Amino acid sequence: MRSLVTLVFLAFPCFLWAQDWEDQLVFNDGAEGAHLRIISSTDTVLFAPLIEGFVARNPSISVEYFVSGTADIDRRVRASPDAFDIVVSSAMDLQLKLANDGFALALKDIEAPHWTQWHQSLFAFTTEPAAIVINREAFEGQDIPHTRQSLIEALRERPEEFRGKVGTYDVRESGLGYLFATQDARASETYWRLMEVMGGLDVRLYCCSGEMINDLADGKILVAYNVLGSYAAVRAERKDALEVIFPTDFQTTMMRTALVSEETQEPDAAEAFINYLITEKPVAQDSPSSLPPLVLQNGATDRETIGLNPSLLTFLDDLKRKKFLSAWENAVIQ
Repeated sequence: MRSLVTLVFLAFPCFLWAQDWEDQLVFNDGAEGAHLRIISSTDTVLFAPLIEGFVARNPSISVEYFVSGTADIDRRVRASPDAFDIVVSSAMDLQLKLANDGFALALKDIEAPHWTQWHQSLFAFTTEPAAIVINREAFEGQDIPHTRQSLIEALRERPEEFRGKVGTYDVRESGLGYLFATQDARASETYWRLMEVMGGLDVRLYCCSGEMINDLADGKILVAYNVLGSYAAVRAERKDALEVIFPTDFQTTMMRTALVSEETQEPDAAEAFINYLITEKPVAQDSPSSLPPLVLQNGATDRETIGLNPSLLTFLDDLKRKKFLSAWENAVIQ
């Protein structure tokens, strides 16, 4: 597939604008048909196989793929809804609000279970739990923490070893981090106790899972909390020192979603891509660079999946958001 992927090099004076993206790639450059612009929070290594499969089946379509953070994606789409055709994000709440505010095109011909879509305009295509990821060497001879409470106990028992060595999202900047935090807080008061313990240990705050996992793999931190399980699994396969833990007390699981911009310039090609995402399995599930499939309800899983429903909008209310962030800062910024 190398011929399908072309790095985008933007010449001056556009160079400074290009630096705003975490990554930017063109797939199937030179195709004579539709040109899709996808803005996404998914790292290219995980999403590229999906795009490659799509353009292989649709050789007349090219795809330009932009990677940015979840909160930044929301801001960009609201500011320039005609700049992108498809929006992919792990921040379900921000995506639902975009759709609810009229930024998404309704796709009447897409068939999806009711719980995986919102008003035929927002569609889920993966199921991904948050995870605790640890450096095994830091827990050699110690019990591995499989619950939030056992993680609290481990951190309290060896504070000097873990000081400055624990990481989690900066929920003030990360849309996904904020989603996971609000859902955790809803589920259990243990979340707040854990945040207070992490805050007392000079927790390191991150924008995204990728940076957190990189620092964990490099030994800069020993514990990462609420990392996307799909990202962690890919890195753990290549780094024996890492162990991915899905907490047994309760799991916070999100569904990655996609929508077509109401102002897309390529509605037919964009709808074809959404249909491909939710109906096909273009990447082998045992591939180290694959995203996990959507887990059907009533399947063999005990994970608590965040629902694609109006309750997601609760903590996006300005007053509730300010109250939550104030409580979070009191716990974490010590």
